[in-house]
Amino acid sequence: MTRCDVVVLAGGSAKRLGGVDKPGVSVGGRALLDRVLAACRQAPRVVVVGGRRPTVRPVVWAREEPPGGGPVAALAAGLRQVETDTVLVLSGDLPFLEEGSVRKLTEALRDGTAEGVLSVDAEGRDQPLVAAYRTEPLRREVALLATEYGSLSGLPLRLLTQELDLVRIPLGPLASFDCDTWEDISTARARIREHGNVLDEWITAVKAELGIELDVDTGVLLDLARDAAHGVARPAAPLTTFLVGYAAAKAGGDGPEAVAEAARKAAALADRWAKEAGEE
Repeated sequence: MTRCDVVVLAGGSAKRLGGVDKPGVSVGGRALLDRVLAACRQAPRVVVVGGRRPTVRPVVWAREEPPGGGPVAALAAGLRQVETDTVLVLSGDLPFLEEGSVRKLTEALRDGTAEGVLSVDAEGRDQPLVAAYRTEPLRREVALLATEYGSLSGLPLRLLTQELDLVRIPLGPLASFDCDTWEDISTARARIREHGNVLDEWITAVKAELGIELDVDTGVLLDLARDAAHGVARPAAPLTTFLVGYAAAKAGGDGPEAVAEAARKAAALADRWAKEAGEE
């Protein structure tokens, strides 16, 4: 990821959710805010505008004036803490935001001359809270709005973005999906449990819960579990994969390669067991 601070807007009253603490709502066992922060794990500095809460990574906290003053006021508060020439601006309720989308936005800004790069949704609508901007033009427009209106409270984001030189890029159908209603929350929760998504979502959630950033080939481990279950006994599958993880951790410092090597040895052993059974 290009060196770029992040501002996450995680305040607001969440009226359509009955005033619940929206950034703390769980989707797939992880708070919405934590899911957004996970997509920005390579960022040098993340500023969260909103009420303080436990988070999966260290952040800098800011608060708009007055609290609940709307997105422009919140963005202004976040910008005061930004230290880089470019800034990624995100809302705190994006359950499907991924690192690849973050990288695409920041690299498009780096490689072009525009003052900002906005994502657009499937219907072509601008998503100013899934966007990357050059910091100084953004601060300039915030200052001009404050002078013109006397206060930033309650101002819509379009007043800010309409004065910037922007390019627009699609990021995929779900990158800017946000959770404004309980129906949105239900849709997101159902989506991650679909057959094609549930395993990756579960592994990501487990790694986040355990504080593990190691990327491993899940296919290798699934194949190993299958071989252990078929060649030895069904209960051998989870125990074997646990032992492989333990062995890789003891190897220390080798990352995914250590997991792959331990899995290879265990799979070869399971194969020998199966062959012996076939010879009897």
